[in-house]
Amino acid sequence: MRRRRRSLLLACLALAAGAVPLVAQGASPAVPTPAPAAGYRLGPKDLLRIRVFEVPELNVESRVSETGGVSLPLIGDVPAAGLTESEFEARLKRLLEARYVNRASVSVEILEFRSRPITVIGAVKAPGNLAFPGRWTLLDALAAAGGLLDSHGDLVYVLRRAENGLTDQIEIGLDDLMVRGDPEANVPIHANDLINVPARVDVSVYCLGEVRSPGAIVFRSTDRITLLAVLARAGGFTERASKKVQVKKRAGDSLGREVVVDYRRVLAGKEPDLELEEGDVVVVKESFF
Repeated sequence: MRRRRRSLLLACLALAAGAVPLVAQGASPAVPTPAPAAGYRLGPKDLLRIRVFEVPELNVESRVSETGGVSLPLIGDVPAAGLTESEFEARLKRLLEARYVNRASVSVEILEFRSRPITVIGAVKAPGNLAFPGRWTLLDALAAAGGLLDSHGDLVYVLRRAENGLTDQIEIGLDDLMVRGDPEANVPIHANDLINVPARVDVSVYCLGEVRSPGAIVFRSTDRITLLAVLARAGGFTERASKKVQVKKRAGDSLGREVVVDYRRVLAGKEPDLELEEGDVVVVKESFF
């Protein structure tokens, strides 16, 4: 698994959250996952569990309204949008101590993070926004999106977005996550995360001239496409083929620079096996010697 960090702040948050171990291939862990980042601020549709030891009537589950308030017995509508859990606890504590009790023990827990849902896009069966319960790992999120389509590629990206505009992208190999069950691949998911599962697409490279099966050769985008792989797919050289191979690299809608490669030196490991891309053309000319 490779991680590209774009902000030190979010890297620290991710490390603080920690990784959640897998218990089996493709299975969700049966252990508690980390709580969301401490800076999460309440918003409309978030579901809260409120407990007040001294006032049992206030032991309720209530959702933040579209106007940003939470309707509670005895004290009515209390503004909550924009506050953290601890700030809302403090607001409730002040209201209760001003009206009902000398000392109030208040706890607030977010059960659903609907104001900043998880978004899953790409090669999944049910892409879109998902109401976030606050205790998900990557496997949980992919399962909630209906699972992977057969057309999925080899990687999944988690884009972590913070209120200050900073982002952190995590790149995870799906084989690590789904096949090998690497605990580090099953990362915790936070509110407002974007999960992208790019689809596998076909890539065409053309091989012309003195090869046994000239024409377009189709690879998957997840394949490593190199000169030797293209020549092998084309059936190899004919008896008249030159061992000097021309590769015409595509640049936009036209062919750009041309590279001449000595096939024998590549095969012997004396030169690197040239990487090819969509639309590149390999030309094997006839040898006159």
